[in-house]
Amino acid sequence: MKPYRVPQLAEKYMNYDMIQNHTQLPSFPDARVHLLYIFLQNSGRNTADQEELYALVTSLVQLGLDTHESIDATTGSRGESQMRSLQLKVLAGDYFSGRFYQLLAQSGSISVISLLGRAVSDVNVMKMNLYSKMREMKLTAEEYLKHMVQLNMQLFLSFASLLEEAVQDNFKALLTQVSQCETLIREMDRCSSPETGRQGYGYWYLLEQVNDEERRLLTGDKSDAKDWRKLVLKHKVMERLLDKLRESVQAARQLIPGRHPEGQFELMLEPFLKRLGTYRTVVSEG
Repeated sequence: MKPYRVPQLAEKYMNYDMIQNHTQLPSFPDARVHLLYIFLQNSGRNTADQEELYALVTSLVQLGLDTHESIDATTGSRGESQMRSLQLKVLAGDYFSGRFYQLLAQSGSISVISLLGRAVSDVNVMKMNLYSKMREMKLTAEEYLKHMVQLNMQLFLSFASLLEEAVQDNFKALLTQVSQCETLIREMDRCSSPETGRQGYGYWYLLEQVNDEERRLLTGDKSDAKDWRKLVLKHKVMERLLDKLRESVQAARQLIPGRHPEGQFELMLEPFLKRLGTYRTVVSEG
């Protein structure tokens, strides 16, 4: 059984000096990629010797989508370094998206190009629906989280049809929990500042908890970091996210199929367990 090495393979496409020096890429979707790799590797269908390639190209497409998503679309003047970062994110996102076509075409995997192409189209439609609800303020915190999890799992979900029918439901259930774990980690990081926090779960959760005075602080044009931190601490946003992360990790563990070596899945979940411990310490120390 080949070892999991997709993140190392992806570094070839990610580690360019211009990108490293002038902008920051989103986190590599390691758990989702690892889960896909495990199931493809153990599938009895037409994925023999292709699991590494399929997992790699899916990670590149996801990175392309996430990189474009991270572009700050706010208007106003930007300095030279900010403009360079913006331009590189646009180019990097396009590059990641383009490489998956090339790699699959070279291997003759035309059907997977079509499969991922349809998934990207679905993701873009889902994003537009979510943005519409956000603009109209017709969204609860739980609805926002559900939308984000679905967006983050859609590319990987498209591979269910390539798996044996007997494991498809298990793959989908595990993918949901793993996608939720990675989404929750991202939402925790977003809560660190009002600029990123107002784009995520913390903002929608606070809207449901705050009083009228706090709502004015939350929805005002100017984002004050001190006020934001006070609201996040008072209404225990991080604790809420931590509880959800712990529940998702436990649910994922219960879904681990007996036919696969458990160690593969434990390795996949290890980063979430570490983050749980780290955040618990930070939160308890205030």
